[in-house]
Amino acid sequence: MKFNSILLTGLLLSFITTTLSAQIYHVEPPNWWAGMKSQNLQLLVHGKDVGETTPVLTFPGIVIQKVNQADSKNYLFLDLYVSASAKPGAFSIFFVKEGDTVYTHKYTLLARKQDSPVKGFTEADAIYLITPDRFANGDYANDVVPPLKEYKVDRKASFARHGGDLRGMINQLDYIQKMGFTAIWPTPVLENDMARHSYHGYAITNHYRVDPRFGTLDDYKELATKASQKGIKLVFDAVLNHTGTGHWWMADLPFKDWVNKADSFEVTNHRRTVNQDMYASNYDKDLWTNGWFVPSMPDMNGRNPFLATYLIQNTIWWIETLHLGGLRQDTYGYSDKEFLKKWSCSVMEEYPDFSMVGEEWSYNPLITSYWQKGKVNHDGYTSCLSTVMDFSMQSALVEALKTKEPAKYNDGLNKLYEVLANDFVFADPNNTLVFGDNHDMDRVYTQLGKDEALTKMALTYLLTIRGIPQIYYGTEVLLDNSDSLNNHGVIRADFPGGWKEDTKSGFTGKGLSPGQVSMQAYLKQLLNWRKNNPVIAEGKTLHFAPFNGVYVYFRYTDDKMVMVVMNKNEAETVIDTKRFAEILKNKWKAENIMTAEIISDLSSLKVKGKTTTVFSIN
Repeated sequence: MKFNSILLTGLLLSFITTTLSAQIYHVEPPNWWAGMKSQNLQLLVHGKDVGETTPVLTFPGIVIQKVNQADSKNYLFLDLYVSASAKPGAFSIFFVKEGDTVYTHKYTLLARKQDSPVKGFTEADAIYLITPDRFANGDYANDVVPPLKEYKVDRKASFARHGGDLRGMINQLDYIQKMGFTAIWPTPVLENDMARHSYHGYAITNHYRVDPRFGTLDDYKELATKASQKGIKLVFDAVLNHTGTGHWWMADLPFKDWVNKADSFEVTNHRRTVNQDMYASNYDKDLWTNGWFVPSMPDMNGRNPFLATYLIQNTIWWIETLHLGGLRQDTYGYSDKEFLKKWSCSVMEEYPDFSMVGEEWSYNPLITSYWQKGKVNHDGYTSCLSTVMDFSMQSALVEALKTKEPAKYNDGLNKLYEVLANDFVFADPNNTLVFGDNHDMDRVYTQLGKDEALTKMALTYLLTIRGIPQIYYGTEVLLDNSDSLNNHGVIRADFPGGWKEDTKSGFTGKGLSPGQVSMQAYLKQLLNWRKNNPVIAEGKTLHFAPFNGVYVYFRYTDDKMVMVVMNKNEAETVIDTKRFAEILKNKWKAENIMTAEIISDLSSLKVKGKTTTVFSIN
């Protein structure tokens, strides 16, 4: 529907005195900004019989281009044009039926933050992954918030809420900064009003509301602001594929196809290969994309153009609201791939320097690399996703370190050598996320048999190889789930010292074991060294095939060089460095970056057993 300005003005004047009898339930996005690159804005309006009304507004630079009705009469979708001339301000939208104003809604166009452009994470960053409910309880008053369905806190129950929150993360920003991390990735903190397992955040029930048990939107903004002041970027964990059955719209879907298989749901087959498989059946393709992730998480239909726009605008809203430093997208490949292309490209068009990492949980780099920006795919598919999670590297790292040396041709350290050799399949291998574990898998310390030396080797590798490293909270104090393997509630254990009743503290060191103290100090030193050495972020990579249980690789620029020696042998090993003459050339002096020991003659090199040693080459 289109209205000329004279008609709009006349209608507005006649409606001002109308008494309102009800309120709109939802208008989303709840606000927008003047000066966005895209001048199109679509409002989801939800209210009783609002679909039977005609919306009217007058505001300089904003016009209603089209009014879209939904399958449900309780929705309207308003296409607004927000011109470059539109100034920040508030205006009313009137919803009229038979000459009477049924609803009115005040909408606000905000001024954008102009002091600094939105920029994402880079290879120079090290990301600290946090499960907020299990990290630190900074506000005990929000532990229980009626009438939310899960209203108990029980730290002894692995899948219950434990009380960690946004305030807890704010309170520990100094700790995170001193450890050497430059970015934090909290798992989702949006409302999860589910009866069970609401602590993890992945069953969103309101895309524009912070879960009150985590805090408020103002708390979230404070976290973003204070983190930025300390040189720490905030990474937002987004979920495009699914939502929670408790979402407010599930009781009255806007369109019949708003979610997939709404009438008779099926769980997805998790066959992530079907996007690339030339022989895949339509049945398998359909079940992969349209099946629900789990019975409690309805699968959202990105092919519905209104839902697609809703999710794109929601992402942009959070980026703009929090001035984010990056975004991680959950269960990436499960959504319709054309929608994913539209979503990723729309976001990057608005924020060209932004970063987004997609979770494609495949140990096959051919599958993972398919989604990265710049990849030339056999089917012509393209994406604007800057970063992918390197699950193949994670698997190879653990298997390489677990296998005793000397190993078979394709085992042990050879696995690391081979996985890195596959980097040709990535459009940008430096822009991959590398990690030893995360919130969905056994702790890396657990995977490595509770071996502190191997865990240090793994962390050193992650912080010196190409890519963007992510470390899961608690790794630095050897959190372990050996007694409950693959139990997500135990994997996401409480960080010691995050609760006032804790007798041990990873934040202060109180009560930690010698091993925990050693690991924390080691990681802290390594992270802070990395932060101040651009050769890791900017350098090229050269590696040499493992030999006698030793794997050596170099990171280098035109004027800096780092040599990393992974020695799997139990005993100290002497290394003949003649193999590395092509890069060492006439450089025969080195410094151990952890001990500050100076090696004046690199013609042969002694390295301790079960270590990954980093040398700065002069």
